Amino acid sequence: MAHSPHMFDRVLIANRGEIAVRIIRTLRRLGVTSVAVHTASDAGARHVLDADLALQVPKYLDMGAIVAAALESGAQAVHPGYGFLAENAEFARRCAEAGLAFVGPPPEAIDAMGDKIRAKATVSAAGVPVVPGGAEPGDDLAGWADFPALIKPSAGGGGKGMVLVRSAAELPDALESARRTARAAFGDGTLLIERYVENPRHIEIQVLADTHGNVLHLGERECSLQRRHQKIIEEAPSPFVDAAMRARMGAAAVEAARAVGYVGAGTVEFIVDGTTGEHHFMEMNTRLQVEHPVTELVTGLDLVELQLRVAAGEPLPLTQDEIRLDGHAVEARVYAEDPARGFLPTGGPVLALREPAGVRVDSGLVEGGVVGSEFDPMLSKVVAWAPDREAALRLLDRALGETVILGVTTNIPFLRALAAHPAVRAGVLDTGLVERILPDLLPAAELPAEVLAAAALAFHAMPQGDDPWEVTDGWRVGQPAWTTWRLEARDGPHAVQVRGLPERAAEVRPHELPGVPAPTGVAAEGVAPEGVGAGHGVPARIRRHGDTLTVTLGDRAEHYTHVRRGDTLWLGKGGAAWAVTRHRIGDPGDRPGVAGAGDGVVRSPMPGTVLVVKTQLGDRVGEGQPLLIVEAMKMEHTVTAPLDGLVTELPAQAGQPVDMDAVLAVVTPEEAR
Repeated sequence: MAHSPHMFDRVLIANRGEIAVRIIRTLRRLGVTSVAVHTASDAGARHVLDADLALQVPKYLDMGAIVAAALESGAQAVHPGYGFLAENAEFARRCAEAGLAFVGPPPEAIDAMGDKIRAKATVSAAGVPVVPGGAEPGDDLAGWADFPALIKPSAGGGGKGMVLVRSAAELPDALESARRTARAAFGDGTLLIERYVENPRHIEIQVLADTHGNVLHLGERECSLQRRHQKIIEEAPSPFVDAAMRARMGAAAVEAARAVGYVGAGTVEFIVDGTTGEHHFMEMNTRLQVEHPVTELVTGLDLVELQLRVAAGEPLPLTQDEIRLDGHAVEARVYAEDPARGFLPTGGPVLALREPAGVRVDSGLVEGGVVGSEFDPMLSKVVAWAPDREAALRLLDRALGETVILGVTTNIPFLRALAAHPAVRAGVLDTGLVERILPDLLPAAELPAEVLAAAALAFHAMPQGDDPWEVTDGWRVGQPAWTTWRLEARDGPHAVQVRGLPERAAEVRPHELPGVPAPTGVAAEGVAPEGVGAGHGVPARIRRHGDTLTVTLGDRAEHYTHVRRGDTLWLGKGGAAWAVTRHRIGDPGDRPGVAGAGDGVVRSPMPGTVLVVKTQLGDRVGEGQPLLIVEAMKMEHTVTAPLDGLVTELPAQAGQPVDMDAVLAVVTPEEAR
């Protein structure tokens, strides 16, 4: 589509991260000047570096500051992205009052669809099927008798506060819990209760509407792969939907948009019975969706460009009959979280970053940047397109395996396991599938033996305190005696011995130190020769090619991206990453986080902020008693006492930011005192 005389010359993006970067990409293609906003801590973020102009604001939720920044920059329009202020009707009104075009629907449509109760009534009156349910005020939710049932905060979204209830006995406690969460998260305790659809699929329809009365849809997206009501992997088109069903759901979505006078890009979400195919309206998201790239890849359309053209007053440049779906697209959301530790948020500096070629990557990451705890943990989206679904899933797996993010633990191994699961490959999906198969998807918490061997070889080649890659006279020359390394990773300390010259050949064998048991092996099954545990070792070689370490174990070569920071070595392979820290023999103490629960040291399970301290110095506490609450990336985690005893140290304070594994408290058994 050619540049239009109606197109804006300058647009401010009231957002950050990957969505801001993605919007900037379209603005650049259209020749429109992009204006970014950022907080003080975000000054070096990728969206700031990519934008033509950047202005600092106190907070991303400061409506007054953002409107003022738009006016100061000379922008004619504000694009809110998603999250933050994207579905805030008051922000849309403030933009209009300042003479700025809001790239989104009118405030009235945001209000109408932002309240689930009101939205259901509105679309039901327009003939759109809805899930049978009741609502407050006026309805006696405690008297609900249609089970199973799903309780939702009326003002909420993102799955927060949703509770599944299967019997009347569970209802009172569930209502109380949901209302408490709704008040805390959305400032409104109003609830909605609906009949729960068994075997449900979450399928949504992308709609577009202009100011000239044109409304059309761009087909569906399958969003059934969810964990705790949060989408993980999305695809278009749905493997469940045929042409006739697409037409029915598309028509219902168009009517829902018309019912509220919708303008711009929006998404109508349906819950679909996976047995009968019956669909019911759930809600409408009055913004661009996180998963919009899969629709763009199968339609060939740029939704951000269409949003801008509609906001500039142009009619939609195509009709419903001109919409064609070509091929298949699958998107995976990469999060800063650790599936092996209950999906707790992670963070830290991005020490190395390699994003895959041949697929679309919407990313907010930059090498050298820092992933903090104050924002949503989503880092990027990897999106694969192919002529058919099977090929798209294969391409997605390859792309995830080629992704390297060192310094921050991510969910990439979990995503690869999910995309490869037989049920997912077969397209037999429902919103409860991930929770049912979760044990099969979680990566092992233990350090893989071949990674331990690679780290041992790498450290063996490193002169103490120096980087061997900087040494000009080759590897350290030593006697062919065993060198003992005490290596620590997330799962605890390991002791191994290495001997030989790595540029020729070396042996690695398990060892045992006081308090550090010998690992069960130092090579993958099938690689280690028989008798490793008896000290025969594993023939190995190590080579460096740029930032890649090639470690040959037996007859198999393993390639790792590596970064060394002091005594910590990060190794990445196949989308997974491991951090291994070396200690010289005789060094005192453990690295934070490796001490066992029996030592009484209470550490932060994630980088974040201490919200509440529930104990005081000198208090007598019992094992499992809540001591503190730590918050990070919209998640609260209660930290409990590891044993019975007295609180003898309490360095943590409410409001204090903490790193992962930071000491929060120490509980000492009374007999030890």
